[in-house]
Amino acid sequence: MSEELRAAIVQDDATGRVLMLGWMDEEALALTRSSGLVHFFSRSRQKLWQKGETSGNTMHVVEISHDCDDDAVLVRVSADGPACHDGATSCFTPWLWRKILRREQDAPEGSYVVELLNEGTGRIAQKVGEEAVELVVAALSEDDQRVVEEAADVWFHTLVLLRSRGLDPASVEDELRRRE
Repeated sequence: MSEELRAAIVQDDATGRVLMLGWMDEEALALTRSSGLVHFFSRSRQKLWQKGETSGNTMHVVEISHDCDDDAVLVRVSADGPACHDGATSCFTPWLWRKILRREQDAPEGSYVVELLNEGTGRIAQKVGEEAVELVVAALSEDDQRVVEEAADVWFHTLVLLRSRGLDPASVEDELRRRE
């Protein structure tokens, strides 16, 4: 392909969250404009593709802006589902959430994540409560390292709880932004 590719940064119009980065040639950009659905050029397959053509997670264009050098575009969208192929809202998902999703998908033997998810939401909620009490105790009577360790346990178990309910941590972030 001789045509130059542009980086296409895809941003959720409602939240401002960056969802993904793709590549567009002139044809993908023109098709995105004319159809109202985001299209990219796949560098690995050397062909055009529509976001969501297999998953159903299409992205509806709200606005397209070009950067000052016209070598990148910002595509603001309304998305019909997660942007990332792993089911996360954004491809720029924190590593711990991505690891939880991977463990659930791969189900490696001996995985604590898999064990918790198999035990169900009730057991996971109980663990969140236990870890929260341990965090409070550490905050009141132990050193900073113990507080960090217990906060990490609360954080981890809360993420697993969200996963057990089919929720993405992005929805918690959205709620906190709404409260601002």
